[in-house]
Amino acid sequence: MATTLAVKSQVDVRPGARRRRALRDGLLYSSPLLLGILIFWLGPMVYALFLTSQDWNLITSPRFVGFDNIRQAAHDADLWKSLGVTAYYTFVGVPLQLVVALSLALMLNQKIRGLALYRLMFYLPSITPIVASAVVFSQLFNTEFGVLNHVLGWFGIGPVNWLFDTKWAVPALILMSLWFVGPQMIIFLAGLQGVPQSLVEAATIDGANAWQRFRSITVPMISPTILFNMVVGIIGSFQVFAQALIMTNGGPEGATRFLVLYIYQNGFQYFNMGYAATLSWLLFFIVVALTLLQFLVSRRWVYYEGAL
Repeated sequence: MATTLAVKSQVDVRPGARRRRALRDGLLYSSPLLLGILIFWLGPMVYALFLTSQDWNLITSPRFVGFDNIRQAAHDADLWKSLGVTAYYTFVGVPLQLVVALSLALMLNQKIRGLALYRLMFYLPSITPIVASAVVFSQLFNTEFGVLNHVLGWFGIGPVNWLFDTKWAVPALILMSLWFVGPQMIIFLAGLQGVPQSLVEAATIDGANAWQRFRSITVPMISPTILFNMVVGIIGSFQVFAQALIMTNGGPEGATRFLVLYIYQNGFQYFNMGYAATLSWLLFFIVVALTLLQFLVSRRWVYYEGAL
């Protein structure tokens, strides 16, 4: 019996058996994630691709319409307006978010008393539920008794009709987005702490001032971090939905009808799920194209330590 067990244990520890056991255990432990991806991500994507050729009102059975949804998108003025609104929010809001997040990270990278408390205070707003934040900012932007207009009144400005003026509705939501720069700030802070102090000290000895050290040392060293935050920020900006739905419902006059909100309206308010699925795939291709473009352009300005 002992001999049999010894032989069996020798067989079990062969490289092939170990690899099979490792593969089995890996698949077993990752199966919840894999099933989640298949059921809640790939499954809906494939079904949405099927719906792009269908006319479906969520009640009757889908009806094949070929490329009608694509032709409708090409001539949909509301779609192009929502794309313009989303692009405006993205290409103005994301750079502003990066500047604010990096500025906060630079301040919180100093050696001062109570630093951990300050970092916590600036990060906490980002974990506030989006619905609660939207309700609070709706009051802050209120034309009659909003705090923001009250402060502007001290300088003889306003009142500004933030959420009900086509010129100010998107800027108001961009200002609100600065409330959620905590994660970007933390990532920038991690990047700043990875900047070699020897380079900073050498530049200081050579007579470089603070701006020159920041421009010539800090920015190149954290350029991968800037790229990461920019990619994630642009992807997130193309998915703006809850705040626009709660605060303006796409108004005034469609000024805050972002692309995701327009997809939601087509699918669950106008009951045109086939067209909504088509728009969702359009959003997917736009995000992928912008992400690839950023990685291609990043070769010109992102510095990776150790790379030629």
